[in-house]
Formats: sequence, C-alpha cells, structure tokens
Amino acid sequence: MPEHKVVVQPGPRSYRNCPVSVEVPGLAAGPIEVFDASEDRTFPAQLADGRTHWILDRLGRARARELVVRTTDRPPPENVTVRNSDGDRATVSVRGSLWTEYVYGPGVARPYLHPLVGPFGRPVTRAFPMENVPGETRDHPHHKGCWVAHGDVNGADDWSEGEGHATVAHREFVRLEGGPVFARIAARNDWLDNAGAKVVEEEREYRFHDLPESGRAFDLQVAFRATEGDVRFGDTKEGGIASVRVATTMDVKSEGRIENSFGGINETETWGKRAAWCDYSGPVAGNVVGVTMMDTPGNYRYPTYWHVRDYGLMTANPFGLSHFLRAGDRPGPDGSFVLPKNEELVFRYRIYVHAGDAQAGEVASKYHHYVNPPRIEVIA
Repeated sequence: MPEHKVVVQPGPRSYRNCPVSVEVPGLAAGPIEVFDASEDRTFPAQLADGRTHWILDRLGRARARELVVRTTDRPPPENVTVRNSDGDRATVSVRGSLWTEYVYGPGVARPYLHPLVGPFGRPVTRAFPMENVPGETRDHPHHKGCWVAHGDVNGADDWSEGEGHATVAHREFVRLEGGPVFARIAARNDWLDNAGAKVVEEEREYRFHDLPESGRAFDLQVAFRATEGDVRFGDTKEGGIASVRVATTMDVKSEGRIENSFGGINETETWGKRAAWCDYSGPVAGNVVGVTMMDTPGNYRYPTYWHVRDYGLMTANPFGLSHFLRAGDRPGPDGSFVLPKNEELVFRYRIYVHAGDAQAGEVASKYHHYVNPPRIEVIA
C-alpha cells in the first residue's frame, strides 16, 4: 500500500489530543491511517479538502515524531457521526455519545446548537427556552445554546426575538458527513430583515473532532457574502458571531467564573475587553466544567471584544466599540463595518468544552494547540 513518511517537529510546548493536518501530495482518495512504527500503533485518519487529518495523541518538547501516512484496506471507523432527522435537526455523536444537535427547523428564528454535552455527560448550555428545567433562569429567551447572531445588520435586528425581529433562514446543507476524525455540518443560510427580504448570505461550517469527553472541541467558520449589496454590521453590544449561554449553575451569579487570556476575572474585568480567548466555568451536577471560545489571528479586529455577563452569556463581538470603549458619558468610536457588495467576511473560532476551570482544563495551552499547531513535514 502507498506510504508517506511525515515528521512532527517538536516546539516550545508539548501537545496532547491535538487535531492536526498536513497536505500529502499524491495521496489517493480512500481509507487512510497514520502508523507509528516505534509503538506499532495505528491512528484513524481522514482525507478532506486535500489534507490528511488525525488526532495527535501526544508530542513532547524534546523529540520529533516520525509517522507514516498510508492507505489501508480496512474500512474507516465512523467515530464521529451526524444524522439529519425529521427535517429540523442534525444530531452529532462522538463514539456513540450525544455531543450536540444543530437545530434549524420551521419556527426557529436562527439555527443553533443545543445542547452542548460536556464532561460527565451533562450539558454545559442552558436548556431554557427549549426545555423547562426547574431552577433555571428564564431571561433572554433568544439565548439558545450556542448560536450566531447580530443585532444590527443593515438596521435589521438579528439578535433578539422581540417584535419586529429579523431571522436567519436555513436554505440548504452543503455538507453533512461523519468520519473517523471529525464530522462536518456545513449549511447555507439567508439573513432576512423583518419583512423577509434577504440582506446577506452566510455559509457556516462546524467540525466536531474525535476528542475525549474530558476535553471536546469543535471549530466554527462563518462566512458572510454580500450577495444583495453592501452590508453594514452596526455598532451594537447586542450580538456575537460566536455566542453561548451557559447552564444556570455555571453563572457567576451562582458559583461560576469567567476568565480571559489576559487573566481578567468575571464581568467587571472581561466585559468589553479584548482577549484571544474567554472561558466560562462552574458546577454542573456536582462537577466543575467549562466552555472556552477561542478567537483566531486573521479574524476581523483580532483579538476580539467580548460581550460576557455574570448571568451566563458569552459572545465574541468585534463591532460594539461605542459601548465597550465608552468613557463616562462619552461613547467610544463607531465600531460598524461595511462589507462591500460581492465581497466576503470570514470568522473562525474554536469552542472547547472541558472538565474543571480554565486552569484545570489547560485552556491557555489548548489555545496554542489551535493557533500554533505542531509543524509537520512530509519527507518521503
């Protein structure tokens, strides 16, 4: 069977359970795997978009690791699955356990993920308003799980679900596939104003990685295309290209904790502040768990500003500068952005759900797994 040697180079940090990929020229389509001869072990691999993907189980700081990428006759395991059911949701499972559902059906104001199942098999997202759970808060019914929204798109309110709100309409799935390393949901959506007129087109892709329950992650890419004309993303704090509402027991108002990449703690030190990542942790059913949103170099206004609240909301919002940079009675600069007709604006994030708080979950290190993955060279 065809084989290609690759070397994973050591760097200034160690890696554990890190999604990686490399372009291997001439690799034929079909089942592939990664082989470690020194340990006589194979790892599932997945060919997608011209690159070979796998989960690097470990890499120390001292030694390079030589591996072999090769085709195989063995059928690949479908470790991460996605199933579209009833025309209103796509269910994602990792090794047989529910990870989340992408909800998009009739009557849904905007597609969202719910629940995000964390370590110990319990959701890290609030169930309201999708479910009625005793003891949960019931404010802001438009905060649904994990979602994409913004409160001023050419003047249309695509954040709230109050009177006259706008909507994001699911048009079609571009990709809906499972695999040995990750599953993909790629959907094309139309952002409509309150009269139903299309304002902007959005293509959204989620990649759900085959990672241990103690620290699962998915990547989110949101691409806006100005198909109808110029699009103005207005300056408002009511928005978040990536947003999550955590379980009520995780709220800072309960027993939770917010922390950002600069060491800011809770709303007073993180709201309206820039940071490469922001983490929200707290107890769920007796165990401390957390969810991190990671911004990416190359995103507009990286590192982004955070609309994050002690009551459980966390969003990455690069547009609300007049609110975030307000000095007393004087608003900050206008943070609006105009996307010219026929151009594209792309955002990329990683959402990491982990056991423990930011320190126990090694969030700072996992952020570098994302933005500074190990260097991989094809040598034969």
